[in-house]
Amino acid sequence: MHPRRRFAVTLGDGRSLVLGDRALVMGIVNVTPDSFSDGGRSYDPAAAIEMGVQMVEEGADLIDVGGESTRPGAAPLDAAEERRRVLPVIQGLASRVRVPISVDTYKASVADAALDAGAAIVNDISGLRYDPALAGVVARRGAPVVLMHMRGRSQQMYEHASYLDVVGEVLDELRESVAFATTAGVSVERIIVDPGLGFAKNAAQSCEILARLDEFAELGRPILAGPSRKSFLTRPIGGSVPPAERDWATAATVTAAVLAGAHIVRVHAVRQMVQVVRVSDEIRRYHAG
Repeated sequence: MHPRRRFAVTLGDGRSLVLGDRALVMGIVNVTPDSFSDGGRSYDPAAAIEMGVQMVEEGADLIDVGGESTRPGAAPLDAAEERRRVLPVIQGLASRVRVPISVDTYKASVADAALDAGAAIVNDISGLRYDPALAGVVARRGAPVVLMHMRGRSQQMYEHASYLDVVGEVLDELRESVAFATTAGVSVERIIVDPGLGFAKNAAQSCEILARLDEFAELGRPILAGPSRKSFLTRPIGGSVPPAERDWATAATVTAAVLAGAHIVRVHAVRQMVQVVRVSDEIRRYHAG
């Protein structure tokens, strides 16, 4: 295990997010009727707000609010509908919790409105490849951005899951996203990288990335890992296990991510994964001496 580098990331609201002293837990709130994880349980804004508040009470360090399903095969959502879904939830959470709120979107107009509503971070699954205008919004607003690795769109992402060296190629493509962001005026100190487990990657490729996650430290930016309940987990545990029953498998991947140096893990089952993260961090501390 390599030492986990420490970062201080200035948020869009002026606060500072310290990364590296311990791994942070990002709770997922999907405001969608077709969420692969909860089947739309948090589609109602009031229910989504209560879910986010409960996650904070359970120990979440950040809350990530998304209005468009990005599961494999999902159809794109227009920006007006996405804003209708996420803005009331972000506003409601911002008035009730102190932890930073992230908006999971690749659309510039949605990100801009979400930052107005109280979000402090933009989490873009496309690494700024879907909507180039998003880079300008992030730069102008001074908000941190999570640049995730992805190829293609959700409907055909697995058609692009062809790599000679999955880690090397994902690293190269993340470097391109970082370069695009900084050229557009985004401060490199506000960039977080995510290798995109399960996105345009088959199960073996996702597991290899997780096993070699420490190599992503060479990008010089904080690392976010999002393995929670994803389909690649069913390869070792069985393809018939539904998402809501994959938390034990998720716990194994969260442990691996933290031991490999992840700064943030993005999860659905916050209460359980907070315990996993704390024990994993304790092991890291003993290894570091």
